[in-house]
Order: sequence, then C-alpha cells, then structure tokens
Amino acid sequence: MPSSSYQQRRGQIEAYFDRTAADAWKRLTSDAPVSGIRATVRAGRDEMRATLLGWLPSDLSGRRLLDAGCGTGMLALEAARRGADVYAVDLSPTLIANARERVPEGLSGRIEFAVGDMLAPGQGQFDYVVSMDSIIHYELGDALGVVAGLAERASQQVLFTFAPRTLALTMMHAVGQWFPRADRSPAIVPVAERELRSGIAADAGLAAWRTARTRRISRGFYTSQAMELVRA
Repeated sequence: MPSSSYQQRRGQIEAYFDRTAADAWKRLTSDAPVSGIRATVRAGRDEMRATLLGWLPSDLSGRRLLDAGCGTGMLALEAARRGADVYAVDLSPTLIANARERVPEGLSGRIEFAVGDMLAPGQGQFDYVVSMDSIIHYELGDALGVVAGLAERASQQVLFTFAPRTLALTMMHAVGQWFPRADRSPAIVPVAERELRSGIAADAGLAAWRTARTRRISRGFYTSQAMELVRA
C-alpha cells in the first residue's frame, strides 16, 4: 500500500497539473510557441522520450505497455504506432482529456487513457512499463516504492526517470522554496544515483530485476536521468 507521504504528494501533483499548470502543460507538449526557458524543457523532454522509446523494441505488436503518468500521451501514441496495446494513466483529468483529443482515428483501439493513480490495483499485467518524469516528485523511499510497484506488473522491462542529484538541481530546489506557496510547482526531488541503485539492489520486491542502461539528459532547465530495469 502506498505510504501516507506518497498519497500527500500525489494530491499536490494532481492539483498542480490539473488546475494550476494545465494550459501551460498543454502548450509545452504541443508544437505551439513557448518561451525560451520552456523551449529547453520541451527539447529535453523530447530527447528523453526518444531515449525511452529507443530502449523499447521497434515492433511491439501483441505486447501490452503501461504508460505510468502519461500526461498528454505523446509516448503512448508512439508505442501504439509500434503495435502495442497501451494503457496510459495519469492523475490529471485535464491532461487525460487533452491526450484523448490527440489520438488519431487509426490508433483509437490501441490506447486506453485512464484517470487515476499509476499504482492503482486492477490495471492488469504488462510486458513493458514506462514512467517518464513521474517519479521525480517523490522522496527516495517513495520513489523506490513506486518502482517496485510498477515492476510487479511488468514481465520484460521497466523504464523510468529520476531527478539526479546535481548542483544545479539542488540550487533550483533551494531557490524554489522562496516562491509563494500558491505559485510553486510540486518540487522535483533530486536523488543520488548511487543511493537509488543501492535501494533497488536491497529491495526484496525488486529481487528479480537488475539495473541496466542509464542516460542523463540536461537541456537548459530540464535535467532528468533514464534508468532501465531488466530481468536478473
């Protein structure tokens, strides 16, 4: 069962992406013009999404994929184009509504967009699980719990991203605390890669998995690191 700290943070994330930042996020994940700062975030996210997709098989026909924290559904759409049956879930009804609007007619039968928690029971089992920039808002203990919960439902591969603990991210986190509470986004929580790897290795729920590829992407105001889990 998710911890109370996970549930509290989840509520903050839902409120931010469903109300405070819904319009900005819709523009960011489209081809609409954005500011210079947001353009770096868009470029970083595009590169990260391409990285995760590059780690998946080019042919996903007959495979089931979970897009955990799918946002406006850009990764889910590409996985469906490769033949996957995609279950894409996000906390924000607004983002899910936007994602549904983007599905071309030819892919409508391959993607199920759902509003809810990425760890909610009843979503079934999957061949592949991908979670891009959804775990970055959680402290290490909760992040490990999310990774373990996602891995329980995967048979082949788990791909996720985390916010690596760098000087730049630590400084941005500190500066963000000075903003009025109403203006803050849910803070990104930097995690040391060494501590994350140690936590994964020590977690009994992840005993069947091992870490494989990893890649850090930094583009202006975007810094995130991809990590792959494969069967041990």
